[in-house]
Amino acid sequence: MSPEDEAGVYEIRIHGYPNSKEALALQAPIERLLCPDPDHAPPCEIPWSFTLTGDGADDDSTALVLGVYTSGGQATQVAERVRTLVDEKHPVAVSEGEAEDWEELVEQYRFERGLGSERDGPEQ
Repeated sequence: MSPEDEAGVYEIRIHGYPNSKEALALQAPIERLLCPDPDHAPPCEIPWSFTLTGDGADDDSTALVLGVYTSGGQATQVAERVRTLVDEKHPVAVSEGEAEDWEELVEQYRFERGLGSERDGPEQ
């Protein structure tokens, strides 16, 4: 299996927001992009979560970060779809994320796929 096919945590950063309010306004459109039918039976095709970086003290220093648990190839595709939602003032970048920084996302992925919780410890 190539690294592009291996599932893991990826971060899609949408840069260039002057404050958290403007960055957070993008959450709902991205949610609809990832999950057009919020009433569907679980699991979602790609589990996701959001966070922010930057403090908004400098112009355009805040970024909305979309964490996804998927393959590298799918993360790149999601980033391309996100680019269609934002204008060129807001660069979109995708990179590997650290599972420790996205524990709830990893747990969601494992739970929805019936893999159990890492907190459960080894099966006996």
